[in-house]
Amino acid sequence: MERKFKDYALLVLKGMGMGAADVVPGVSGGTIAFIVGIYDELIQSIKSINVTALRLFFTGHFSEGWKQVNGNFLLSIVVGIGISVFSLAKIITWLLTNHPVLVWAFFFGLVLASAWFVAKDVSRWTWKTVLGFVAGTVSAYFITVATPAETPSNLLFVFLCGAIAICAMILPGISGSFILVLLGKYFYIMDAVKSLRLLVLGVFAAGACVGITTFSRLLSFALTHVRNLTLAVLSGFMLGSLNKVWPWKETLSTFTDSHGIVKPLVERNVLPNASVLEAVVLMVVGFLLVYGLEKVSTRRP
Repeated sequence: MERKFKDYALLVLKGMGMGAADVVPGVSGGTIAFIVGIYDELIQSIKSINVTALRLFFTGHFSEGWKQVNGNFLLSIVVGIGISVFSLAKIITWLLTNHPVLVWAFFFGLVLASAWFVAKDVSRWTWKTVLGFVAGTVSAYFITVATPAETPSNLLFVFLCGAIAICAMILPGISGSFILVLLGKYFYIMDAVKSLRLLVLGVFAAGACVGITTFSRLLSFALTHVRNLTLAVLSGFMLGSLNKVWPWKETLSTFTDSHGIVKPLVERNVLPNASVLEAVVLMVVGFLLVYGLEKVSTRRP
């Protein structure tokens, strides 16, 4: 696919959207990839990173290897994600601390619309796709209500956390950062990012590379051979994850971050009790944003 500079700039912005979502425990970067129309290309590009591509790189055929892995596309996405993780993450953290109901309301509308549009892509609903949808919904729901665990901080476990979390990050509806919360390593990794603990980040990144290159092959196979069932499961994941992004919550336990700020750790949903009108408006805005992106993408040749 031939792209111009403005196309790659747009890809960077899409990557920033994915990165911004991934730092929020409850919103998946894969959901954003689906919304902005790059999910299939992302999975196929990651899948193309294989022994053949690596051999081309290490034998001096850099240009051929770069083309095989769709390097310009992947680099644009990675740059965008990196920009968000190291910059926008601070803004989102501030918004979640100071205006949590409004932030979650926007994401609620966004994820709800995403689930609807992914489900619409299922060309034929059968008992298998309905069962897949229900299984996806139930699985995501139970993940969102799971209690964070106490886990070790050795490098092997950090490697495994990277491999598991990255798989969740590219699954629409399943948040990689929330998986890290369940594994007891979200704040550990976030502190490593803030303090630039390169050994921890390097081991985590290595696990992520192994996880994403392996899991992308499974996803690619599923989207190619059982696309309707896969889309049904993914839309179920999104619907089930709405439990996590419900705007109104009651804090059950807290933690103190590295700056001495007390933040919620375990929460439960409650009935609307604050900023109801503003939250509903932002839900509608999030829904309409996805609707508009969907209409724009379907008009492209």
